[in-house]
Amino acid sequence: MSTTSDYLETLRGKSITVIGMGVSNTPLIRTLLRAELKVTVCDKSPRERVEEQAAELESLGARLRLGPDYLSKVHKADLIFRTPGLSPNVPELKKAVAGGSILTSEMELFFQLCPCKIIGVTGSDGKTTTTTLISEFLKEAGLNVYLGGNIGRPLLPDVDGMTPEDVAVVELSSFQLMTMDRSPNVAVFTNLSPNHLDYHHTMEEYTEAKLNIFCHQSTQDRAVFNYDNDITRSLAKAAVGQTMLFSRKQKLEEGVYLRDDAIWLTNGMGSREVLPLPDIRIPGVHNIENYMAAIAAVDGIVPDKCVRAVAQRFTGVEHRIELVRELNGVKYYNDSIGTSPTRTMACLDSFEQKLILIAGGYDKGVPFIQLGVEIVRQVKALILTGDTAPAIKKAVEEAEGYGESGMKLIETADLACAVTAAHDIAKDGDVVVLSPACAAFDQFKNFMERGKMFKQLVNKL
Repeated sequence: MSTTSDYLETLRGKSITVIGMGVSNTPLIRTLLRAELKVTVCDKSPRERVEEQAAELESLGARLRLGPDYLSKVHKADLIFRTPGLSPNVPELKKAVAGGSILTSEMELFFQLCPCKIIGVTGSDGKTTTTTLISEFLKEAGLNVYLGGNIGRPLLPDVDGMTPEDVAVVELSSFQLMTMDRSPNVAVFTNLSPNHLDYHHTMEEYTEAKLNIFCHQSTQDRAVFNYDNDITRSLAKAAVGQTMLFSRKQKLEEGVYLRDDAIWLTNGMGSREVLPLPDIRIPGVHNIENYMAAIAAVDGIVPDKCVRAVAQRFTGVEHRIELVRELNGVKYYNDSIGTSPTRTMACLDSFEQKLILIAGGYDKGVPFIQLGVEIVRQVKALILTGDTAPAIKKAVEEAEGYGESGMKLIETADLACAVTAAHDIAKDGDVVVLSPACAAFDQFKNFMERGKMFKQLVNKL
């Protein structure tokens, strides 16, 4: 299909169901309705919670099915667009597919219609920063860039305005990738560790979903893998196109690596220094890895001078080790993006002193054993809140060295109490960090809402 209108014409006379009225699907719903197609919108939210949006969609011609039984008749649709947050393995969707319904998503449609090169980024950690860096590199080089996907902005509404000379840079979650049958022209796999096991149930299913970032590529495409991560290093062997590896821990014969306090790249054209580490303004060794992944993605597309120019001004993405304020000699950092143990451990490694850490949140079924070890080693006071507080506390108390560490361990009712507790014990020179190691869904809509609340609470101190 060359245009959105061509695609929409193929849907005439078909019954279409869109599951979810969230950020990614709402523009899709409006596009379908404006084409005067038969659309049913299903959402688990009760009417009173989405009244304004429901009324708007009904005025455009949508039929709504809201509340607990929102999936009860989904099997009657010819075409189903699922929300990323709903697994394709739920019984209602499996029944629909078995009965002949076509299951797709807004992101899959974007890949089908997009006329330009697509650079996609996935991984357990580092997706958003890496995606943002790639976008900034490309813009610095003078290219017209569309940034979106899981980073918070659907790109489907922009398709008709794109040209073959543009570049789309998309962050892709495992939820989005799970049913994808196309891969981006450049696929970046930052790392892989246990995550979202409440959704995928097994590490095998989680890994299988991530594979779609590169397994549908052609020999003309590129795939970028983290050499230091055992899983991604092993997956690199399955790539059919050009493979680019990056490593923070050892020099590579070919790929991106550290040498003499700088990021170097070696390929068929030789070796060269791309970026001195002192040029990087955002803290943490994990951000060095993010730069490496982004550099591997744009090699041959973006001049090195553009990479250095971005590094010298880029101060990071909101909610990622973001300095909120300094009060009475105490620095407060917002790392609400720390939605997994590995993210929080990377955050802890970004500081040279022991921290006051606020952690805990929604339980994704991920173990905290190694996190407990790192907390004992790098935290002077741990303040816990949320559903996972007992599990993190147990992991810390069972970690070697806890008894001799002298670490304070405080449990609080909510984030407001946690911030107050941190403020009460912090002294001149201390660093307080919110890095929960968990999702936010137990008390917040998402990690962004949690981070904004943390900043509000800190700024009121």
